[in-house]
Amino acid sequence: MSQSSSFEPIAIVGRACLLPGALSPHELWDLVLAGKDVLGSAPAGRWGLAAERALAQGTSCADRTWTDRGGYVQAQAFEQLFDPSGFAISKEEIARLDPLFQWVLHCAREALRDAGHEASNVRIGAVFGNLSFPSASMSRYAASVWMAEQEKGAVADSVPEPRPDSRNRFNSGLPALLLERALSLEAGAFALDAACASSLYAIKNACDQLHDGRADLVLAGAVNCADDLFIHVGFSALSALSKSGRSRPFHREADGLVPAEGAAFVALRRLEDARRDGDAILGVIRGVGLSNDGRGQGALVPSSEGQVRAIRAAYEMSGLSVRDISLLECHATGTAIGDATEIESLSEVFGTLPEPLGIGSLKSNMGHLITAAGVAGLIKVLEGMREGVRPPTLHAEEPISALADSSFRVLDRAEPWQVPDHVLDGVRRAGISAFGFGGNNAHLIVEQFDPERPTRDPSRIEMRAEAAPVAIVGVGVVAAGCPDRAAFSEALLSGVAHVREGASGRLEGRIDSFDVDIATLGIPPNDLRQTLPQQLLALDAGRQAAAEVASLPRER
Repeated sequence: MSQSSSFEPIAIVGRACLLPGALSPHELWDLVLAGKDVLGSAPAGRWGLAAERALAQGTSCADRTWTDRGGYVQAQAFEQLFDPSGFAISKEEIARLDPLFQWVLHCAREALRDAGHEASNVRIGAVFGNLSFPSASMSRYAASVWMAEQEKGAVADSVPEPRPDSRNRFNSGLPALLLERALSLEAGAFALDAACASSLYAIKNACDQLHDGRADLVLAGAVNCADDLFIHVGFSALSALSKSGRSRPFHREADGLVPAEGAAFVALRRLEDARRDGDAILGVIRGVGLSNDGRGQGALVPSSEGQVRAIRAAYEMSGLSVRDISLLECHATGTAIGDATEIESLSEVFGTLPEPLGIGSLKSNMGHLITAAGVAGLIKVLEGMREGVRPPTLHAEEPISALADSSFRVLDRAEPWQVPDHVLDGVRRAGISAFGFGGNNAHLIVEQFDPERPTRDPSRIEMRAEAAPVAIVGVGVVAAGCPDRAAFSEALLSGVAHVREGASGRLEGRIDSFDVDIATLGIPPNDLRQTLPQQLLALDAGRQAAAEVASLPRER
């Protein structure tokens, strides 16, 4: 039975995607319903070298990859689909940019069109996940700079390729700035990177913007268009890549993930606004719970405790019971520890259910979309709700042992989406999980829109009330020659300058060395050696600030 909610419902009024084997939500649904596996070898020329030169030999994979298989967007099909006209930036400018930028522009505009608000006068914003790995154009730009340095004073054997547009260097934040310009987004745009949980983090942030009244429609989602060779070599180095090149969530012999590329966006509005304006409502978000594992066994080792906090947070804010859920779209990457840990987490929250709950993962069809995994799973679920079908998951013929005594079953075939009798209102609801590298956890609850239900529960907390005052209860500082707050305060009050004359003759407030308490940061020594100094400074300042607070509840 539902309890009072602290989350004002958010309507999904548009969606768009650009995924392996699916350039639209309808194509995605057809692919899933047909049980297609669209994984394949890297397209010719994608890596800039012959695949065999990058494949691991023997037992070592240093600077190599175990396989070239992945989920790839069909470049030619996208080029035929994408219309660079109609944006507030020129076609010539767009043409000089990496497909990363083009995918973002296309999916954001298509989601806006799907919502019927392309020419709307409502305040529109955007927030999306973007994997901060180098794009292919950034890699080529860097290579062109290095090659030019090598060729100084020498006669090149061949004419080098034209250097990519220098703006491709800024592949983390610039796509958001250009999207804001291209669509004239009054409420602004920004990108974030929470690894594999990025798109659900973006959706939560979009919901917050709507709750706070900062925007009237927010485009939320993610893109992963990183240099594919970087991705494959990186996941091989982390021992996370499937050596067999098969994506098999929940299979007892699964040997790792298979990376995929793509982009997807949803258009979000406050439910009451969407109903008032007659928007087509594709689904309703009832809650998004977030958490971070914190210090644990390492960045790659999932924590059930962290996942449980995110899942529970979603149900607490939604006012729903876990028994109201009739489908789970799991993170399920096809790694032995990860999949088993996810079932452990779900079992902790859901307990024993009256009947087994159907679960699945889009990764069985197209691999791991990384930043875009969560929003792609959401679109899959929305299509299933519309069709009244719970979609199948592939390659789980021999499920992991963790499922044997659980309340969950992998949906190995499509079946009617029947709502259990104990769900008294008869509404289809699903939970969607995304758990990222480093312990970024997210769980989203979405339900089918029922026009007969009231927009608001009378007991609902008013989310857009006047902001309460905020107290500063801790401060951490590491600056110039001041290692902590006390030294910084003394420098301010004494007037003694903690600067010196540098090589240029100018005064500099440099930090040449600093001490870090390794035990308090919880970073393994080998990782610590490769950590950037500015990251350690930020961590140390945060540690100082937190230490000034008497107690901090772990779940908040």
